[in-house]
Amino acid sequence: MAEDYFVHESSIIDTPCEIGYGVKIWHFCHIMPYAHIGIGCVIGQNVFIASRVWLGKNVHVQNNVSLYEGVHCEDDVFIGPSVVFTNIKIPRSAISRKDQYRKTLVEKGASIGANATILCGTTIGTYSMIGAGSTVTKDVLPYALVQGNPARQVGWVSESGHKLNFVDGKAYCPE
Repeated sequence: MAEDYFVHESSIIDTPCEIGYGVKIWHFCHIMPYAHIGIGCVIGQNVFIASRVWLGKNVHVQNNVSLYEGVHCEDDVFIGPSVVFTNIKIPRSAISRKDQYRKTLVEKGASIGANATILCGTTIGTYSMIGAGSTVTKDVLPYALVQGNPARQVGWVSESGHKLNFVDGKAYCPE
């Protein structure tokens, strides 16, 4: 029986894992056992997805991203190129702390710009937007626009990703 998803021949898919209908997994990816990739996801070149990572429907992971154990992305999340996720607060080579992995939740519709770093234990709010190169060290509110190192809120965005303008206390989106 033919698979209901595409995997480039250079990629490695360990079993068991769940891969939804219509998923595209491009060059040089590695999907570890027990990962979940929802319907319609696109996994760019050179992406690593660790065991027990969970991706909802229509998640787009751009090139050169590693999703470590503890990352959970809800539906319609965008992860830009070379985004970095961590999964432990105090890493040490000589000390095994696998029992201390922290969960990182990326809520529905959130977008994370290229080269951003997301520290573990944070929640990236619904439809929020993380600016390219930002370092997220604490939770991000739903619809917040954050940027910088450390990331600070600089505005609000609509569900379509536009920075909101406020007139007389009402938000306006050009789309």
